[in-house]
Amino acid sequence: MKDLTGAASRLPEPVSRLEVELDGAEATQAWAARLASVLHAGDVLILTGELGAGKTTFTQGLGAGLGVREGIISPTFVLSRIHPALGAGSDLVHVDAYRLGSAGELSDLDLDATVDRSVTVVEWGRGLAESLAGWPDDPDASWLDIELIRATGSGEPGDAGTRADAEAGTIVTDFSDEDGTGADETRTAVVLGFGPRWAGVELPN
Repeated sequence: MKDLTGAASRLPEPVSRLEVELDGAEATQAWAARLASVLHAGDVLILTGELGAGKTTFTQGLGAGLGVREGIISPTFVLSRIHPALGAGSDLVHVDAYRLGSAGELSDLDLDATVDRSVTVVEWGRGLAESLAGWPDDPDASWLDIELIRATGSGEPGDAGTRADAEAGTIVTDFSDEDGTGADETRTAVVLGFGPRWAGVELPN
């Protein structure tokens, strides 16, 4: 897996774009469950959002739609968790890349061994996890970039990837992404599809 640090600016143009307004946690989970209906093994989702944006809430809904074992929580402390399918569907691999500094560190998690038979969701994976889909070597490299934007947050797509509070001089941790505060506030999901896998695919809204 290549080190993609700083490579995000060289990403290809997305082949699709969708914005969905989500009215609270239940709507976020319901939309994620619908999104699961168009996913299959090998799909990579890069999930971005500031503190409390609903990243784990989204992944819980995705897991319900995929039919995996319940109990999805943020993998911040263990970095990755595998949630096995209860039926004939795909497993869900849930990764938190917040503490990782490069795609090389992501490679150390051995996700290549599961990516072909699972749906892989990587929180804080922008600029790191595109390599799981095969970018930049594979011309068919495809992935979904999903950003959850809180109504009370910055409101600017792309800002949620910031990991440091420059004014305070401290690192902003993501340990309590789903602490219940703001669960009913409106969020916007901005979805970018990259690669031929997502060309012409109608994503649920």
